[in-house]
Amino acid sequence: MVRSIGWASLAAVGLAQACLAAEGLDKNRVTCRMEDVRLGGYLGAKQDACFANNVKTIDGSYLAGIFQKHEGTSDWRTEFWGKWMHSCVPAYRYTHDEALKANIDASVKLLLATQRADGYIGNYKDECHLQSWDIWGRKYTMMGLMHYYDLNSDKAALTAACRVADQLITEVGPGAPGKLQIVGMHHGMASCSVLEPIVWLYNRTQDKKYLAFAKHIAAAMEDFDDSPKLVSKALAGVPVAERFPHPDPWWSWKNGIKAYEMMSCYQGLVELYQVTDHAPYLQAAEATAQNIIDEEINASGSGGAFECWYHGKRFETAPAYHMMETCVTTTWMRLCETLLRLTGKAVYADQLEKTTYNAYMATLARDCSTFSKYCPLSGTRSRGNDQCGMTINCCAANGPRGFVAISESVLMADAEGVMVNLYHASKATIALPAPQTRVTVEQETDYPKGNRVTLRVSPDKEAAFALRLRIPAWSAKTAVTVNGLEMSGMTPGAYLTLRRTWKPGDTVELAFDFSGRVESKNEHFALFRGPLVLSRDTRFNDGAVDQPAKMPELGKPVAITAVESGNKDIWLSFTVMLQTGTDPESAEMKPHPVHFCDYGSAGNTWQADSLYRTWLRNPMNLMARPYVSYDVPGN
Repeated sequence: MVRSIGWASLAAVGLAQACLAAEGLDKNRVTCRMEDVRLGGYLGAKQDACFANNVKTIDGSYLAGIFQKHEGTSDWRTEFWGKWMHSCVPAYRYTHDEALKANIDASVKLLLATQRADGYIGNYKDECHLQSWDIWGRKYTMMGLMHYYDLNSDKAALTAACRVADQLITEVGPGAPGKLQIVGMHHGMASCSVLEPIVWLYNRTQDKKYLAFAKHIAAAMEDFDDSPKLVSKALAGVPVAERFPHPDPWWSWKNGIKAYEMMSCYQGLVELYQVTDHAPYLQAAEATAQNIIDEEINASGSGGAFECWYHGKRFETAPAYHMMETCVTTTWMRLCETLLRLTGKAVYADQLEKTTYNAYMATLARDCSTFSKYCPLSGTRSRGNDQCGMTINCCAANGPRGFVAISESVLMADAEGVMVNLYHASKATIALPAPQTRVTVEQETDYPKGNRVTLRVSPDKEAAFALRLRIPAWSAKTAVTVNGLEMSGMTPGAYLTLRRTWKPGDTVELAFDFSGRVESKNEHFALFRGPLVLSRDTRFNDGAVDQPAKMPELGKPVAITAVESGNKDIWLSFTVMLQTGTDPESAEMKPHPVHFCDYGSAGNTWQADSLYRTWLRNPMNLMARPYVSYDVPGN
C-alpha cells in the first residue's frame, strides 16, 4: 500500500496490453449459489458437520467486540470477524438456520456501533494506523460488511463499508498528504490485498472514486523499489519463491514470498481485470498460478512451509517445519475457483479437486469443529495455538471458506451452457442466461470411492445448450454415454462439450480410469488412485509407516485394492502388494499387502496413534543402479 503516490501506468514498466489467449474467457460466467446446491456423500457430511460444529458455534459478537477498543499496535485480530462472515453468510444461505442468522445480525449490529465519526473500524491506536496488519484487517471488515449487504440488502452495512474505504482513501489514496512510502507487512502485500474489497465496493456502488482507488493500489504494487511488483515479476517469469531474497527477519516487511498474502493480492488483481479489461492483471495472475502449480503444489494439492513459497514441489519428500498452512490451502482453492470461473480452463478445476479431496480434507478435525494450522505430508498435525489474545487463530477462522469454494464450483454456467467441474454426490441448480433456463444436475455416485458417476440433467424446460464435462487430467481413459449412446472425444485435462437439446431426465454416465499410479521423486515414491494420494497410517498396524518399500514399476498401472478399514475415522482404505524393509532374507521382502488410506483421513486423530507417511523411501539397490544423492539439487 502507498501513501500519496501519483497515478502510474503499468506501461511505464514495459507491460504490453496484449490480447488474452484464454480459451473460454467469460467475465459473465457464474458459479452455483449456496442455496441452490446440496452436497451429499462424504463431502456433504463433512460440510454439514463444519457448519454445525464450527461456524454456528462461533460467537460473532465476541469477534466483533474487539473493535470497541483502539489499543492495537501490530496484531491481526481484526481479520477474524470478516473471515467468519465469509463462511457464516454462505452457511446461512445453505442451511437457513435462524439461530445462525441471529448470531450474524447481532455481530453486525455491534460492529456498526464501533464505527468512528471518521469512518474507521479497527482496533489500532491512532498513532499506529497503517502499520503491520491494520489495512489487512480493514480489508476483511469491508468484505464482511458486503457479505451481509449481499445477504439482505442492508444499506447500513454497505454505507459502513464505504465509510471505511473513504477514511482509508484519506490516508493512502490518490492525493493523500504524507511521505511516499509502502506500508504494512510483506513488502506491502498484506495492505495491497485491500484491492479486492475496493473493487467489490465499486461493483456495488458504481462510484468511480473506488475504481480510481483500486487503480491506485494496483499502481502501488509496481511503483517503488520495495513494491511487490506482482504484475511485472510474474510476466517476467520470476518464480514465486524467488520474488525477494531470503528474508531476515522472517516475520517482517522483508518477507516478500508469503504465500497467503501474495495470492490475496492476485485475487484483487483478477477482480480489477474484470472491471478494467487490463490484460496484464489476468496474465500475471495466471502466470503466477501456473508457477505455483509447476513448482509449489505438492502431491496433496497445497504448498508452502513457514507460510511461504520455497520451490516446495521439488522438496516435498523431505520433512519441513510448518508445511501447508491452512490459510494457504483455502486461499489457493479460492483463487482456483475464481480463475476457473473467469477462464473456463480445466486445469483450475483439476487443482481444486486435488486440493479438496486431499489437502483440505486433511485440515479437518474428525468432528469438523476446527482446523489444523499446518498439515505436513508425514508425521502428525494439530490445531495450532490461539492468536492475538483470542480463542481463535487465522487458520481456524479461514478453514470453513474451503467448503464455500467447493459448493460454488460444482457447476458453473455461461451463455453457452453448464460446466460440471467437480464430481461428488450432489444436486445443484444453476440458471442459464440464454436461453433463460434453470438446469438441475443431480450426481448419483460414491466417487471417489468408485469411478462411476451418473448425471441426471433436468432443465426446467426443453432447451438447447452445451453441457461441458471435466475429464480429469489423471484419467487416461474415460468413457461417457448420453442416454446410453457412447460419446467420443474425451481428452484428459480438458472439457468434453456435449451440445444438444436437453430434456428433463436425460442421463449422462461417466466411468473414469482409476488405475493405480506411482510417482517417483528424490528416491521416494507416492501412490495415487483417481484424485486421491494415499498414505500409510499406524492404525492399520501392519508395520512401521516409515519403513522403506520397493517402488512399483514406473509407467505401469499399480494394483490398488479397496478394502474396509474397520475404523470409523478412516474414509477410504486400500491395500497394495509391496516389498518392505531392506533385508532380502526377511519375510517382509516378499510381496505382501500393505494398507493405505486417503491422505485426508491419515493422521486425523492428531496424535501419535495415527502417525502417517505419504512419500515412501525406495531403498537403494546398488546391483541395479549407482547411488545418486537426493540431497543434491538436480539429481
